[in-house]
Amino acid sequence: MILDADIKQQLAQYLQLLESDVLLKVSVGSDSVSKDMQALVDELAEMSSKIKVENVQLERTPSFSINRIGEDSGITFAGIPLGHEFTSFVLALLQVSGRAPKIDQKLIDQIKEIKGEYHFETYVSLSCHNCPDVVQALNVMSVLNPGITHTMIDGAAFKEEVESKDIMAVPTAYLNGEVFGNGRMSLEEILSKVGSAPDASEFANKDPFDVLVVGGGPAGSSAAVYAARKGIRTGIVAERFGGQIMDTLGIENFISVKYTEGPKLAASLEEHVKEYNVDIMNLQRAKRIEKKDLVEIELENGAVLKSKTVILSTGARWRNVNVPGEAEFKNKGVAYCPHCDGPLFAGKDVAVIGGGNSGVEAAIDLAGIVKHVTVIEFNSELKADTVLQDRLFSLPNVTVIKNAQTKEITGTDKVNGITYVDRDSGEEKHIELQGVFVQIGLVPNTDWLGDTIERNRMGEIVVDNHGATSIPGVFAAGDCTNSPYKQIIISMGSGATASLSAFDYLIRNNWDTTTDDSNQKNLVHQ
Repeated sequence: MILDADIKQQLAQYLQLLESDVLLKVSVGSDSVSKDMQALVDELAEMSSKIKVENVQLERTPSFSINRIGEDSGITFAGIPLGHEFTSFVLALLQVSGRAPKIDQKLIDQIKEIKGEYHFETYVSLSCHNCPDVVQALNVMSVLNPGITHTMIDGAAFKEEVESKDIMAVPTAYLNGEVFGNGRMSLEEILSKVGSAPDASEFANKDPFDVLVVGGGPAGSSAAVYAARKGIRTGIVAERFGGQIMDTLGIENFISVKYTEGPKLAASLEEHVKEYNVDIMNLQRAKRIEKKDLVEIELENGAVLKSKTVILSTGARWRNVNVPGEAEFKNKGVAYCPHCDGPLFAGKDVAVIGGGNSGVEAAIDLAGIVKHVTVIEFNSELKADTVLQDRLFSLPNVTVIKNAQTKEITGTDKVNGITYVDRDSGEEKHIELQGVFVQIGLVPNTDWLGDTIERNRMGEIVVDNHGATSIPGVFAAGDCTNSPYKQIIISMGSGATASLSAFDYLIRNNWDTTTDDSNQKNLVHQ
């Protein structure tokens, strides 16, 4: 039995939603993964009369495809889709059976209009929380467009294939045999890459907003909800809805929620924002801000948005160590997500740069997968919480090097080592290894602001206790500001503060505010 009792109970509920018969074409051999795969599909067939099984020869063994009766859907799983891919598997079953995917009609139309043959392959690890977004998006495209196929490939089940292609980061997607993209990609991003994005002109010539939020993470989502609830014209520009939490796995300090995961929380944020009359402009990056009669935000696509007030909530990104080899070997041994990419380094030697909570947590996780972990910390002591340090030092395959300045990540076509300087002796030392995980904190996404708004030496936007910046009518919230603590719950609170402050600014400056259709109140302060 492959499925435990709890998963089987959940699955039984989903299988009742199948709208028509589906055929699982299974290609198996004599290996252990094949045996487990055959057992899985046989269990499924026993659980629902609408699931049929047929043994065939597919391109990869072991693998299975999910099809309509008499018609191939183009969806194949090369590997057993459990772990984070279990949801991808269930959704594929339902959608192939005829259940409509829960995506905007505009996206459905874009997918159906794609012409040509698109054969996608996505290499994943089942512990990767970023991979399902790509797998599910490409599966939906395969269901809706007969010219599109997609195969999910579990790197652990096809190690030789992964190594032959030098794949050292997941998800890695191929299109018609060529690398298409690395890392998390939303359906909108994929459509943009295949040339099916909406025309940028749709963002031009919009009426001015009362509140325009730049950034779609926890702070931006909170700000947009609070503004929209006032019944005023609200817009949100987001390069990636959800922001940095999309790259966060376990979240255990979001008060009232014992445990959740970043992508799940991001989806909830977007769903909440969509409950209100908010003009959401996704996959758009801000390029310039200028205060005139109104505040103008220029996007990289050339469109200029105008608003009476603006809330900047552009968040932060992982800080680079900025040494030779880091950029050159990104996704070729240099990685930033131990949960996603750790399984690709099974049995190998790796280093973690950074001795804070993130770095030590990464080292602990990796120690259960790789051969050996070396933690490199610039300071004389680790900065991680004591409970994490105690756990780290209890592990037999971990070495901690303190007072070490990383000088270079070495390699030819991929990483083969790391060079550091012992800050006590000045001696240069080299360690041979196959992977480097960078975990040294965050840098705010504020470079695009230049000198227009006051920022501190770390690039953080300086705000007062109302979230106000150095430009009247422009507010800021979240990890892009000089808030002393970078936490999801604090970002949400600061987003609400900035939004309420923006509304107060509109009132005090006698701005006429536009009410939306769902709240026909006169909000003009006379």
